[in-house]
Amino acid sequence: MKEVTAAILGCGNRGGDVYARHLSAEGARITHLVDPRAARLLEVATRHGLGPEVCFSDWDDFFALGRVADAVVIATPDDSHVAPCLQALALGYDVLLEKPICLNEAELDVLLAAEAASAGSVTVCHVLRATPFFREVKRVLDSGRLGQLVGIQHAENVAFWHYAHLFVRGNWRASPPAAPFILAKSGHDLDLLRWFADAPPLRVQSQGGLFHFRPEHAPAGASDRCVTCVVQGCPYDARRIYGNSAADVWPNTVLTAGGQSLGEALETGPYGQCVYLGLNNVADHQAVTITFVNGVTAGLTVSAFTHNNTRTLKLFGTHGELRGQMERGELEVHNFRDGTVDRWTVATEGNHGGGDAGLVGAWLAFLRGEATAPTPLLESLDSHRMAFAAERSRLELS
Repeated sequence: MKEVTAAILGCGNRGGDVYARHLSAEGARITHLVDPRAARLLEVATRHGLGPEVCFSDWDDFFALGRVADAVVIATPDDSHVAPCLQALALGYDVLLEKPICLNEAELDVLLAAEAASAGSVTVCHVLRATPFFREVKRVLDSGRLGQLVGIQHAENVAFWHYAHLFVRGNWRASPPAAPFILAKSGHDLDLLRWFADAPPLRVQSQGGLFHFRPEHAPAGASDRCVTCVVQGCPYDARRIYGNSAADVWPNTVLTAGGQSLGEALETGPYGQCVYLGLNNVADHQAVTITFVNGVTAGLTVSAFTHNNTRTLKLFGTHGELRGQMERGELEVHNFRDGTVDRWTVATEGNHGGGDAGLVGAWLAFLRGEATAPTPLLESLDSHRMAFAAERSRLELS
C-alpha cells in the first residue's frame, strides 16, 4: 500500500484531534505541523513523534519549504482557509479543506479557478456524505424505491448545551471572524440537500435570528461566570455541562487543550462564562427554504433549542416516503405501491456518525490512486452559495 504523507495546518480539535488521528490510524504519516499556539503545537507534535524542525507557527514558513509532503490538511480558523489553500494549490498539493471554505462568497470562484490551474485538488470536509447513515439514505433514493424525489424536510437539532459550547462560548460565537451560523453549523446539511436533490440550487429564502442568548434573558442574580454563580437549575451551567464528561473526552478536550485543567478553563476561559453576557451575535434558530433547478424543494430547520444533538429528515417521493433519525440510526420507508413499511437501523458509531473516519478513508483512497475524489469542489461550493444566500435573506427579513 502506498504511503501517504500529510502536513496539518491548524492543530485544533479538527486538525489535531480528528484528521491527524484518523490519517495516522489509516496508515498515513504526519510530517509537518502548523499552529500559532506553542503549547498546542508541542502537544500534537509529541503524539506523532515530530521534532521542532518540522513544526511552524506560520504557514508561510511551512510553504517556503516547497512541496515536502503529498497532501495538506487545512483546519485553521474560519477566516483563514482560502489563503493557505491557494498557496498549497500553487505548489501542487492535494488539500483536505475544513469547511466553511471562506466568509466571502467571491472567494469561492477564486478557489475554483486556482484548483483548475493546479496539479493538486481540493476536497471539502463535508463529512456527512461519508456516514453510513446518509450513504444508506442516498442508496434508497438512487434505488428508485421512492419514485421521483419531490421534496425534503431536514432538521439539524443542535442541542441546547452544544449550541452554548460552540456558538455562545466557543470559536463560532461571533461572525465575523467566524462564519454565520447557517454556514458554520449547517454547511454539512446544505451539502446533503444538494446531494439528495442532485441538482444545483435555484432560489433560497431564510428567516431566523438570535432569540434567547441575550443579557435581558439572564436570570436574576446571575454571575458573569458559572463557577461563581448562585442561580440554581440553569440549563447552561458550565459546571454541569462539562462536569458530566471525562477530561479526555470531547467537548472537554477543547477546554483542556494546551495543558489547562478543566477547573482552570472554567475559572478563566470562555467556556466558563455566562451565556447571557451578550458576547455572541450569531442566530440560535433559522429556517431555510430551497428550490433546486430540477423542481425539488427542501426545507432546513436549525435550532439550538432541542434536547438531543441529531439530524432528522423526511424525503418525499412520488411512490414512497423515507423518514430517518441519525442519532439512533433509524430509517423507515413507506411504500405507496403496496402499502408496506420497512424499518431498519444503520451503525452510527464515531464522530459525526462515522463521517470523520469515512471521509479520511475516502480521501486517502483518492490520494493512493484507488478511487476518485470524494466530492468535486464545484459541487461542494453549492452548499456555501446556499448558505450565503440564506444569510442575506435572513438579514433582509429580520
